[in-house]
Amino acid sequence: MPPVSPFLRTAAAYAWRLLVVGVAVYAVFSLLGRFHEIGVALFLGLVVTALLSPPTRGLARILPRSAAVAVTLVGSTVLLLGILALVGEAVAGESATLVREFREGLASIEKWLERPPFRLDPGALTGLQAKIGEYLSTHRSTLLSTAVSGAGHVVQVLTVLALAVFSSVFFLHGGRRQWAWFCAQLPERARGRTALAGTAAWRTFTGYTHGIVLVAATNAVLVGVALYFLGVPLALPLALLEFFAAFVPLVGSPVALAVAAVVALAARGPVIAAVVIALIVVIGQIEGHLLHPLVMSWAVRLHPLVVAVSVIAGAIAAGVVGAVVAVPLVSVAWSVCCALRSEAGEPGDEPRPERPPEPEPRPRLGPDG
Repeated sequence: MPPVSPFLRTAAAYAWRLLVVGVAVYAVFSLLGRFHEIGVALFLGLVVTALLSPPTRGLARILPRSAAVAVTLVGSTVLLLGILALVGEAVAGESATLVREFREGLASIEKWLERPPFRLDPGALTGLQAKIGEYLSTHRSTLLSTAVSGAGHVVQVLTVLALAVFSSVFFLHGGRRQWAWFCAQLPERARGRTALAGTAAWRTFTGYTHGIVLVAATNAVLVGVALYFLGVPLALPLALLEFFAAFVPLVGSPVALAVAAVVALAARGPVIAAVVIALIVVIGQIEGHLLHPLVMSWAVRLHPLVVAVSVIAGAIAAGVVGAVVAVPLVSVAWSVCCALRSEAGEPGDEPRPERPPEPEPRPRLGPDG
């Protein structure tokens, strides 16, 4: 038998190792897929902890830790419910006007499409509306069963939110002690590196969370003010939609503004819709060139291509939740890798200054010397 070349031997050695790693990664993700609700709840609990840690620390200076956690959680919950109630009141107050304006806007859009340069057949849109009505009447039972199954999803969402709040209570009250206890259970040689990795991960996650909330709030304020002055109905709900959509980098904000453009087109006409589309471009430039670089400088610098690939991969793997979670997970993983490499002193890292050797003690002279 001819001898095996060193290149083939090395390639085979790497190949079976990669296969083992791939099987392990697939098994981990399959296990997480079965318990993804728990993962999402813990992730939300960490987000709440990152957002509420500063006010909790401030209140803990004048109140007991338990009371500070309770006041912070109750206060933030009341604030969130108040905002949702304000948005619901705005939607209820403008619903009748919006329906009327929407119908009038659809009629004006049909007339606009019938004129040059589109010259659309007048019966095309009418036929499309008839087909939509026919589809809804034909698949009424399917839609009803989907709505009923959606009630089960509502229960799952409420369960995830309850677990997130429950876990955030313990994270806020004694997160450092819990992490110290976990590190103490590991072998002694792994405790230092694990503690270092945890510190780097939490610093990056906290910085990213604070930054992305700042980006979302800035986008929401800009969109709300612009839509209000343009006279677009439901400016407040659309601004809230922009706030939550901004948590999906590079993708969420344009989608939310596209919804605002459709509302503006139906309610205010093509000119205002064109202004809203221009607003999409302007806010996208502000977010991409000013706000997101600021966020990444707080957390960890990721190339825009890495952000885009992470968002798309997360969306393919786990839908909207995956798109939201992908970038912070990649940021945390890269931060941990950089911290461990720096600790190990790998080539390419900055050399550590060595301590100069301490001088030997001079011999003390005796009474005779």
